[in-house]
Amino acid sequence: MTRIRTLIAASAVAASIAMGSVAAKAADIVDTAVSAGSFNTLVEAVKAAGLVDTLKGEGPFTVFAPTDEAFAKLPEGTVADLLQPKNKDKLVAVLTYHVVPGKVMAADIAGKETMAKTVQGSEATINATGDAVMIDGAKVVTADVAADNGVIHVIDTVIMPK
Repeated sequence: MTRIRTLIAASAVAASIAMGSVAAKAADIVDTAVSAGSFNTLVEAVKAAGLVDTLKGEGPFTVFAPTDEAFAKLPEGTVADLLQPKNKDKLVAVLTYHVVPGKVMAADIAGKETMAKTVQGSEATINATGDAVMIDGAKVVTADVAADNGVIHVIDTVIMPK
């Protein structure tokens, strides 16, 4: 009887460890943005652009993610205009300009001024030589938000492709 209790207890511990490891797994880029609660406009735009599956993909991706407040800084009507189906190509260009292939952590660029080729195809200017990291004039307000398929750097301004 003691042996059966030991086996049952061991099975329960193994099951809880297995379940805990599933719960502890990081989320992908999209799920991380959704759970943050401050990227509602970005998530809506990613859905409208048809990029959800891409950003849930294997990656890795580095995403410079503008907050809802960053989108609110755009001229009135800009977001609504970009979200229209007829402007999908423009929206995809803007969103993919915020994505760099690979996983670039803040420590990788600390003290450097560099260019980063975006998924959109243009290069963005990154300056990490001062007190703040800047990408095309947008300030990184939170760096290195881990996701299981990359990293998010939160920015305070929407950046536009050149």
